[in-house]
Amino acid sequence: MENKFAPETLCVQAGWTPKNGEPRVLPIYQSTTFKYDSSEQMARLFDLKDSGYFYTRLQNPTNDAVASKIAALEGGVAAMLTSSGQAANFFAVFNICEAGDHIVSATSIYGGTYNLFGVTMKKMGIECTFVDEDASEEEIAKAFRPNTKLMFGETLSNPGVKVLDIEKFARIAHAHGVPLIVDNTFATPINCRPFEWGADIVTHSTTKYMDGHATNVGGCIVDSGNFDWEAHAEKFPGLCLPDESYHGLTYTKAFGKGAFITKATSQLMRDLGSIQAPMNAFLLNMGLETLHLRMPQHCRNAQTVAEWLEKQAQVAWVNYPGLKSNPYYELGQKYLPNGSCGVLSFGLKGGRDVAIRFMDHLRMIAIVTHVADARTCILHPASHTHRQLTDEQLLAAGIAPDLMRLSVGIENANDIIADLEQAMKA
Repeated sequence: MENKFAPETLCVQAGWTPKNGEPRVLPIYQSTTFKYDSSEQMARLFDLKDSGYFYTRLQNPTNDAVASKIAALEGGVAAMLTSSGQAANFFAVFNICEAGDHIVSATSIYGGTYNLFGVTMKKMGIECTFVDEDASEEEIAKAFRPNTKLMFGETLSNPGVKVLDIEKFARIAHAHGVPLIVDNTFATPINCRPFEWGADIVTHSTTKYMDGHATNVGGCIVDSGNFDWEAHAEKFPGLCLPDESYHGLTYTKAFGKGAFITKATSQLMRDLGSIQAPMNAFLLNMGLETLHLRMPQHCRNAQTVAEWLEKQAQVAWVNYPGLKSNPYYELGQKYLPNGSCGVLSFGLKGGRDVAIRFMDHLRMIAIVTHVADARTCILHPASHTHRQLTDEQLLAAGIAPDLMRLSVGIENANDIIADLEQAMKA
């Protein structure tokens, strides 16, 4: 379906357009393999001369339909589903980089991604320099090296909910001849479309708002098709020079604006195999059909809860970009005028011990290692998701020891507040 339709229509209609007599609802192609009538047909698929399906590790019709829907929502040219958001970020970076390369990333990103870039990929010979996303363009530019291949940030950081100045990051990246990758998980394309602000590639943990019901883990990479790889061919040999593992095929010449996703599929998914299961893609599609309905409710509830928290004597601080007192309020109005997300962070007077005691007295709000679904939940990152980081790294990532990440669901806002209130009094 063309991207000219409104997001609400794309959520419901994009990706799967049944022909006469075909199922109205996207089918689950629960098959590992696909039959062809001749050896030549199969050979042309393996040579990437024809499009089609032969093995689900590489492509599957259910997955491709859902990927197409997400690409349409983001305004991209192509997309690929992965088995998790972590896999999406890894593939997006590794599709460009190899040993000896360097990347620049915002410091305030999800702890798992911070560890991926700062520890795991370093073992693979890919170095990362983390920068304060709020620093000046001149200061951030100092992090770039001749071997820098990309820049990375999150539209809304997890868990700090900082708003990324996408235009600023895009200017810096493009001035150095590299693409900007933006993780758009928290905002979703309902509230922000980073391509419209200069980003080149978008990633998602579809596990979060896109699925919205905590039923399946998944990820997605979307390419805008806007970055000119061949204009900087010396930086991107994997895309602009012949791939010996594919009979000397050159992705940019053979696939044009589809080069990035085709390479990620035919090379990385072929070799690393982090495919999303078709059943998970089906469940993800169900979630996407109501994404445009759920996101406004998440934002309304979060705004109400944030305003209530800000007035409580026991609360030391509240961080939500919808609050006028928030340092990211203006950036939020620019990039996220219809609302940011349902995630906020706050701390209670008394620090870490008080936060833990408060959480243990919650009744409806669950303590879970998850965020951004229909149910309100809470987490203490310093004790849970980010416990692998040192205190110095926590502070550098904008995570105070008393920080609690509250993911506000789509229940009645008064019931959410009532649970918070009774836990504070307990």
